[in-house]
Amino acid sequence: MLSGKRIILGVTGGIAAYKAAFLLRAYQKAGAEVRVTMTPAATKFVGTDTFSSLSKHPVAVDVFPKNNTTVDTWTKHISWGEWADLFVIAPCTANTLGKIAYGLSDNMLTATVLAARCPLLLCPTMDGEMYESPAVYKNLQTVQNFGYHILEPEEGYLASGLEGKGRLPEAETILEKSAEIIRKHQKNGPLAGKKVVVTAGPTREHIDPVRFISNPSSGKMGFAMAEAAQNLGADVTLIHGPVSLDKPADIKAIEIESTADLFEQVKNHANADVVIMAAAVSDFTPKNKYSNKVKKDKAESSIELEQTTDILSWLGDHKKDGQVLIGFAMETENLIENATTKLNKKKADWIVANTLTDEEAGFQSDKNKVHLLGRNGSAKFEGLKREVAQKILNYIFPDNT
Repeated sequence: MLSGKRIILGVTGGIAAYKAAFLLRAYQKAGAEVRVTMTPAATKFVGTDTFSSLSKHPVAVDVFPKNNTTVDTWTKHISWGEWADLFVIAPCTANTLGKIAYGLSDNMLTATVLAARCPLLLCPTMDGEMYESPAVYKNLQTVQNFGYHILEPEEGYLASGLEGKGRLPEAETILEKSAEIIRKHQKNGPLAGKKVVVTAGPTREHIDPVRFISNPSSGKMGFAMAEAAQNLGADVTLIHGPVSLDKPADIKAIEIESTADLFEQVKNHANADVVIMAAAVSDFTPKNKYSNKVKKDKAESSIELEQTTDILSWLGDHKKDGQVLIGFAMETENLIENATTKLNKKKADWIVANTLTDEEAGFQSDKNKVHLLGRNGSAKFEGLKREVAQKILNYIFPDNT
């Protein structure tokens, strides 16, 4: 759910500020892009260089930084407020909480709160007696009435040396809450209410119980497409071959082995609004399959093959009105020419084409470089597969709200 998402991480002046660096890395590992804004007090605990190095973006602190008064600097709260999918303030001190409750904007963080178009998650962190004080209680009620989200602090040993409720929750807890908020917010995404089927990974065509014909597909691109579709609000079904990847959260996953198995499942889900054929499907299968292991001294010197069902062609021939069919093409030569032929021959709406000749693309790699070819346009994307997947679907299904 966080893959491809854009997150502003706000850091305020509490001792838990150092934990925000670990939180930033956790968001990045989940596939999110993160930008950081800090209050001036937060820089007393952790320097801006730490967060700029980790995020690969400048850190925003003051509305009017010293020696820099260009428009793109002092209006950063506006551009970031439009850019983000989620604004997380962790830790959020009692001081910043009060400013948010009363609409004050005396630094870049609080100014960005007012400018944000996205959901806001506050993680209040302070001494236990402060958290239980009437003023903080009132401010928490106020911001919740604004529609802002609150993740309550945890109990434990505090910086004051006392035990109480005031600790910043672990990064995993904050990520889970973030994903939950984004999931609810994306009910209005461009694929909201749509059923999307994604196929991923290799197929295996067995010769006997221990030998098979297959390919090196890792399933990474197909899994990334499934998560990208979910990020746009879709109800996703992922049909995948044998892979070693973790199943995406909250996505229905169906495991298959052979091309015949895949074809049966695709037919069962062929009424989806969008079908994304990212699986590396075997084109051939052994004509004769043996129920027991074939002994070496009794094996034939050749294997007779027959063609498997062309699933993408079948989908093109049986496409319902309004359905969007997206295929994939892996080529070793004449990439655009062969992919364009496939687009037309298979009656697909879009073909995502890449080549095995590029070191940063194709099987097993975490990165990809693709050409998106369609009847209504074309584009080229590169980067991590989860980033490329999101860019592909954002291009095909732009959010016009």
